[in-house]
Amino acid sequence: MMRPLGLLSIVLLSVVATAAVARAEEGFKPLFDGRTLDGWEGNDKLWSVEDGAILGSTEDVEALKKNTFLSTKKTYKNFSLKTKFKLRNGNSGIQFRSKTFPEFVVRGYQADIAENQFMGILYEEGGRGILVNVKPEDVAKHVKKDDWNEYVITADGPKITQTLNGFTTVDYMEKSDVGAKEGVIALQLHVGPKMKVWFKDVELRELP
Repeated sequence: MMRPLGLLSIVLLSVVATAAVARAEEGFKPLFDGRTLDGWEGNDKLWSVEDGAILGSTEDVEALKKNTFLSTKKTYKNFSLKTKFKLRNGNSGIQFRSKTFPEFVVRGYQADIAENQFMGILYEEGGRGILVNVKPEDVAKHVKKDDWNEYVITADGPKITQTLNGFTTVDYMEKSDVGAKEGVIALQLHVGPKMKVWFKDVELRELP
């Protein structure tokens, strides 16, 4: 004979169901399956999967001569992208609406990730440089050092916004025809000291 569900069980099931519905309504879809790098391309000596996260590391290779990237094979135009990252040290970033070149070079918009004053800026890799700067002291208040941080990047027509752990670092309106309207998503390893960076829960919702 089946026993009726207790009140706590019913509440828990309701919470789970509500969360699942809300997530589906959000329309976010994973770009990373948590196990493999299917759908991505980059130097396999630098990029791997560790404990359900994408790991970028330059520990066991010769010093990089140029910035290198792990990029999606698919391109995206208008979207909202969210992911969690953890930076051990150095400089990284999330490219979007970007273009790929030989030897895993990528150019285009970048939501910067850094252990210095560049954290949170909007940069154009291989192009115009810093498009939107930040006040480092304001951004630093919202950064979780040696822990997971969440970036939400929205590109909707000419408008680009970036939020870091809920704090808006960029609210930008592109007025130049130089700004790309579509391209890949990519993750960066920067020249310089040996570094490590992790990314997980990489999800994207396409916009009209």
